[in-house]
Amino acid sequence: MSTYTIYSAKTHFSRLIEEACAGEEVVIARGKQPLVKLVPIEAKPPARVFGAMKGRASVTEAFFEPLPEDELRAWES
Repeated sequence: MSTYTIYSAKTHFSRLIEEACAGEEVVIARGKQPLVKLVPIEAKPPARVFGAMKGRASVTEAFFEPLPEDELRAWES
């Protein structure tokens, strides 16, 4: 873990970003008081694809049947 003052961090910001991306823990402090930690952003999860579940699920005729009375009452409250 490396700690830098705010002034030093402003001066060497590009290098600190490279260190953080390389896995080094970078802390920025005001005097001796740590304030923030510089960490890389994790990769985004893959975007959803329309139709990705096509053919993987099926709906039977029971899906379209009315719900029993006790279940309907449970949805009303």
